[in-house]
Amino acid sequence: MLPYRDSRLTYIALGIFFLIVLGYAYFEARGLLYGPSITIPSEVTEVHDPLVTIKGKADRISALSMNGKTISVTEDGVFEEQYLLAVGYNRIVLEAQDKYGRHRSKVIEVVYTPSTSTPSTIESASSTPTP
Repeated sequence: MLPYRDSRLTYIALGIFFLIVLGYAYFEARGLLYGPSITIPSEVTEVHDPLVTIKGKADRISALSMNGKTISVTEDGVFEEQYLLAVGYNRIVLEAQDKYGRHRSKVIEVVYTPSTSTPSTIESASSTPTP
C-alpha cells in the first residue's frame, strides 16, 4: 500500500473539501428551501394624506406585483411605489414570485381619513355692500 493513502492529512483535507462543497450547496439552495420573502415596515396604518408610498424589501424573487400591477425592484430587492387611497379602508396586496414558481403574499391595510379642516372660502374684495 502506498504511504500517502493512509495519511491522516489526506482525510482532513477531504473532510474540509466536502464541508466546503456542502456549504456551497446550501448557499445555492437557499432560494429553493426558503422561497420568496417580502419585508415591509408596518401592515396596518391610519393616514390623512390620500397618496402614500409603499416601501420595502423583497428577497429571492423574480417578479413583484402590487394589487396585480407589476412593480420594479432594484438589484438589492428594494422597492418603492406610490398608491392613491380611497376614503376609508384600503387593502394593498403585495405578491412575490420566485424563479421556481412559488408565491408569497403580504397584505397592507391602510385606513384613509381625510383631515377635518374645511377649506376657507375667499370672498371677493371688489364687492361693495348695497345700502
